[in-house]
Amino acid sequence: MPTEITVNDRTYHWMDRPLVVVCVDGCQYEYIAAAVAAGAAPFLGRLIAGAGTSLTADCVMPSFTNPNNISIVTGVPPSVHGICGNYFFDPERGEEVMMNDPRHLRVGTILAAFSAAGAKVAVITAKDKLRKLLGFQLKGICFSSEKADQVSLAENGIENVVDRVGMPVPSVYSAALSEFVFVAGVKLMERERPDLMYLSTTDYIQHKAAPGTPIANDFYAMIDRNLARLDELGATIVVTADHGMNAKHGADGQPNVIYLQDTIDAWIGKDKARVILPITDPYVVHHGALGSFALVYLAAPADQHAVAGRIAALPGIETVLMRAEAAARFELPADRIGDIVVVSRVDTVIGTSRDRHDLSGLDVPLRSHGGTSEQRVPLLINRTVVKQPATRRWRNFDAFDLGLNLVPRTS
Repeated sequence: MPTEITVNDRTYHWMDRPLVVVCVDGCQYEYIAAAVAAGAAPFLGRLIAGAGTSLTADCVMPSFTNPNNISIVTGVPPSVHGICGNYFFDPERGEEVMMNDPRHLRVGTILAAFSAAGAKVAVITAKDKLRKLLGFQLKGICFSSEKADQVSLAENGIENVVDRVGMPVPSVYSAALSEFVFVAGVKLMERERPDLMYLSTTDYIQHKAAPGTPIANDFYAMIDRNLARLDELGATIVVTADHGMNAKHGADGQPNVIYLQDTIDAWIGKDKARVILPITDPYVVHHGALGSFALVYLAAPADQHAVAGRIAALPGIETVLMRAEAAARFELPADRIGDIVVVSRVDTVIGTSRDRHDLSGLDVPLRSHGGTSEQRVPLLINRTVVKQPATRRWRNFDAFDLGLNLVPRTS
């Protein structure tokens, strides 16, 4: 085996024990702190208390699932890997499409590079939307909880997953979808013992429940039990998140929504602007496709600065940037974002047109993400790491660097 691998201009040492990188979807540090305080997460509590290393990091913008999971497994921001949302306007096709096809990836992954070099690699994700991106060029195990009953040796590198895990295939709108990921990860570590494993959950619970609530604490207790078992099995574990989560509603429980397409249409007329919401994916019941980040495409370039100025003046808007400035500040691929990039404040979300958002599935006040307000995420490891400069800005995509390069070697 090689002693190190270079991927996207970052060099990683070959693992000397199994490494498990975990992306807990929608996890702000407050969820972990509350669960620890309630006695629900003793393993994580020990890491925070000094048995491991506890850091706080920034996720990439927009603070959505796809760009952040891909940043974690490539070690670089969206400006390099190309995935800048769950959903985008594809200029090559002239249509709005899901950004879950590997053809949109502009670089390879750490997972694929290690598997090509001979490492045993396993990837388990909650929703199937991420599987093909995470499994791009991967020689190993790669499957989702959502489609666990459809796995095959040829397609996923494993079979009989449901029997191995001992759980039925969960609903996509359930805590069990994430629990399946963890239980499957433990089973794989017990039996196959992969060299490198990536686990990615869903944020269903975080959309539903605030930190410290019984539902949230129960969820983190489940995570804690499984992490403790992986630790017992001798794995190095790095835990981070793709984004945080915040309440996006008023005191009356109603969502604080700016319907930006309706607003711009009223200003300049219909069919002169297109608002894209990169949070959009097939699973919208728990957030109604409402997040704190939007892209605006305008038919007439002359309208750009005037429209941007009017958007910036709307109550609930935090930041409005033109394309080049947004690409530079948020490390985004300029050719895959709008003429104008809009970020709303911590308690506000952005929609397109009122009639395009079905909020009937919201059975609790809206919690969502996408803005700079959801950038701060945990970065924890069950090892003491080599001391780093106090000025280092940690990113969630430093997870593999932390687990492979900054942990003292066993030999």
